[in-house]
Amino acid sequence: MAKITLSVIKADVGGFVGHSSVHQKLKDRAKEYLDDKKDILTDYNVLSVGDDIELIMTHRKGVNNSEIHQLAWDTFKSCTEVAKELKLYGAGQDLLEDAFSGNIRGLGPGVAEMEFEERKSEPVIIYMADKTEPGAWNFPLYKVFADPFNTIGLVLDPKMHDGFKFEILDLREHKTIHLSSPEDIYDILLLIGSPGRYCVKSVSSKKGELVSVSSTQTMNYIAGRYIGKDDPVMMIRTQNGFPAVGEALEPFANPHIVAGWMRGCHNAPLIPVAIDQARPTRFDGPPRVVAAGYQICDGKLEGPQDMFADMAFDNARKKGLDIADTLRQLGPFEPHRLPLEDLEYTTLPLVLKKFGNNVE
Repeated sequence: MAKITLSVIKADVGGFVGHSSVHQKLKDRAKEYLDDKKDILTDYNVLSVGDDIELIMTHRKGVNNSEIHQLAWDTFKSCTEVAKELKLYGAGQDLLEDAFSGNIRGLGPGVAEMEFEERKSEPVIIYMADKTEPGAWNFPLYKVFADPFNTIGLVLDPKMHDGFKFEILDLREHKTIHLSSPEDIYDILLLIGSPGRYCVKSVSSKKGELVSVSSTQTMNYIAGRYIGKDDPVMMIRTQNGFPAVGEALEPFANPHIVAGWMRGCHNAPLIPVAIDQARPTRFDGPPRVVAAGYQICDGKLEGPQDMFADMAFDNARKKGLDIADTLRQLGPFEPHRLPLEDLEYTTLPLVLKKFGNNVE
């Protein structure tokens, strides 16, 4: 059987209201557009998280396929037309170019793709976040693939006992570092403990099987100015030698702190929510993450199962909101507001120019 490719491509092409959600007419347009291209795709789903449209597609054309990327680009352009008709906020903001150039990477939308041979049972979890950056996945990916206190399979499952390989991307120098757990655990932590610069791009088994892929597109570096937060996506294949579903979800039971929230300038808890709760409004946040579970069957997407709709994550939500309350009390002071060096690509430089001759 030919390998299946799972492509998750997302973009903000207009918020309803402000940056809080996606208008139903945009999702309807995306579904109509993809439905007309069934000859290209094996299956698809359209979801939304915050103000981002998420295109979840399966096909047999491999990663970085120009036909698939063109389809996603055209879908977003078509949705942008609807957004402009409705005068939605930031219509087309993630589409940084007017024309498609063969690959959607570097044009604004976030992309995570994985090609693999479908197993006897292929459960996959797709994580989608809003109001944060790609480095938000560093902590949970470390917990899932390198921490036995989170993932008991690292101790008990002989198929996982050798550990995993991490592909880490340096966002500033555009370099890739390859490290392995458990032997390189301290080096991994040294890098990914700075999520604003280093991001986990992918995780593989020691046998070379791809298990997880994340989007690492950073809007500020692409555009050279602040457009909006990157709102990353990630996928993890689970079970049978890979982390169990429960192990892949467990890191989100304790919200960790990420960069993002209002104007992309604040530290905040990443709160796991049900899909219908992914409409951030308070201070345009707090950042949140959803988990859509699928069984892939002959390339078809059976799902989604709303994994964070479980009451077992209620305490995580409460804890995240308590952290948000504490941080908000600080207003424009660090550590709620990001350090100055992390605000280089926000609107802050425009404010600093106003000082003019007042600077000696």
